[in-house]
Amino acid sequence: MRSKAFFINGGAGRVICSIPALEKYAENHDDFIIVAEGGMNFFKGHPVLHKHAYDFWHKGLFEDKLKMRDCVTPEPYRMWHYYNQKCSLAQAYDMEINGLDEPRELPKPNIRVTKTEGIKALNTIEQLKNTTGKDKAIVIQPFGRGVVNTDGFIFDPTSRSFNVSDIATIINDLKKDYTVIIMSEFQFDTGESKHVHAIPQVPDIRLWAGIIQCADHFLGCDSVGQHIARAMDTTATVVTGATFPINITYPNEKSFDIFDMGEGTRTYSPLRMTGEDMQDMENDECMTMTKDDVKKVIDSCRKRLGKPTTRKIVKQEPTQEKESCCDDPYCPTSTVKTPRGFKQ
Repeated sequence: MRSKAFFINGGAGRVICSIPALEKYAENHDDFIIVAEGGMNFFKGHPVLHKHAYDFWHKGLFEDKLKMRDCVTPEPYRMWHYYNQKCSLAQAYDMEINGLDEPRELPKPNIRVTKTEGIKALNTIEQLKNTTGKDKAIVIQPFGRGVVNTDGFIFDPTSRSFNVSDIATIINDLKKDYTVIIMSEFQFDTGESKHVHAIPQVPDIRLWAGIIQCADHFLGCDSVGQHIARAMDTTATVVTGATFPINITYPNEKSFDIFDMGEGTRTYSPLRMTGEDMQDMENDECMTMTKDDVKKVIDSCRKRLGKPTTRKIVKQEPTQEKESCCDDPYCPTSTVKTPRGFKQ
């Protein structure tokens, strides 16, 4: 029997969810490779999978690694158990990769950050706490991959992201007492200027993993951040809309509080199966929250974060005490202490 090459594609969340299944495969197979079409970020440093994983553009990949193997492209969205809400994304990968007929319990995803990445993440968190004077930090990821920014108007046609008005209310409440760090490529105005929050433009998803690990809590939607939180043992509040919690998050995990806005009203959207748009139209209001919904999410975050504590605000000025290797405030040896992305 020929050995296999697994092509793992899609976003970082899908990559993370493939890790437990590939770990299980590696328990009984040593001669296989992973072609990381979705990026090597979360295979890097993995104690088992790193040696098996290759970038899609790796020199000589076809001749040296693929030509003698059977190529397999797992697609969890096309597994019966997945689209009938019988398993999670990770379990669907496991069934396909390991040839199972039924889903089984899996360990959490295994993500490793390096010492350097950990120091950068901790340095970032500490800078932000020093600026806000709030001693506990929450990372908030308001938008998923389907979000669209049209001339500053941000919306998600797939109804998997927070509505801006709802997340703005949540942010404005939490930043009164906590350091709020927004995980978003889009800048947006919450309409409140008395308290600061941060939208740091961190280009490296692995650094975000370190930041989430160092944070005191995470709030997100159907996107990569909540998978990172699970891997890093960070407590999380997750709000779902057009997607089913059993498919895309961790409803049985005690460290997660899950609020399902689409329960009883949504229609399953057959992503990567058909090009239909009817389901997205039917799910158009799935992420709309009532005032009571917003309050419940805020209460969940506050309960998980605990009683607010403060620290002395440190003026963010460059220091000349020592030479730094660069002027990047995310570098652990940097003397530049002004965090990027602060918003009033």
